[in-house]
Amino acid sequence: MQIFADNRKANFSYEILEKYQAGLVLLGQEVKSIKMGMVGLAGSYVIFKGSSELYLVGCHVPPYQPKNAPDHISEREKKLLLTKKELLYLKGKSSQKGLTFVPLKIYTKSGKIKLEFALARLIKKIDQRQVIKKREAKREMGEFLS
Repeated sequence: MQIFADNRKANFSYEILEKYQAGLVLLGQEVKSIKMGMVGLAGSYVIFKGSSELYLVGCHVPPYQPKNAPDHISEREKKLLLTKKELLYLKGKSSQKGLTFVPLKIYTKSGKIKLEFALARLIKKIDQRQVIKKREAKREMGEFLS
């Protein structure tokens, strides 16, 4: 499994509740760009469009060869491939207050490009400060003991 993009900020800003994986509908040039590692998940999110289709929005994939792709759209919405059962389950979960879908990483699995996304809840600023304090205290204790 090769990881092409990782959203590290998501683990800090969100409380991850459940993780899912989905296939992506990509164009040929997007596949080449992603396999070269030219993909950015910063600022991207997953939403429902229509009745039951999930889309990855805001994911930046630059053209593989910029001179040969004058009509390439870098931030095109990409459809996620999931089963109907999963889509219905996620639709119900997304209607709950405070829950959102956050992309975590793009990787390959048996030659296919997959997206791992999570059902998450935003962590409040106060909670983030407490996590930082605990981490620093733990680090200081480790230094003191060694």
